[in-house]
Amino acid sequence: MASERPGATDMALWITDECINCDVCEPECPNQAIFMGAQIYEIDPQRCTECVGHFDEPQCVQLCPVNCIPVNPAFVETPAQLQAKFLLLQSASAPDAACAVSSSPAA
Repeated sequence: MASERPGATDMALWITDECINCDVCEPECPNQAIFMGAQIYEIDPQRCTECVGHFDEPQCVQLCPVNCIPVNPAFVETPAQLQAKFLLLQSASAPDAACAVSSSPAA
């Protein structure tokens, strides 16, 4: 969890203009929070959980070759808030799975 990272602060992440558009971070985001902006990749703070609920460390930060993904001081969140956001994002995707199951023919 985010609070277990030494020296970490609990905030949504952001991508600085040092981004080289290498395309490494976007497919690794489990919450689809990373998207191509006007010039560089961007992170939707409403979807970023710093990988809480998925991984021990933010995957984009781990994989970024130019180290351009710091925490965003404009979006301070506690580990509990990040976990709650993860649960909310998971529940939002659950109805799709439920519809697929309920639409299958009965045995």
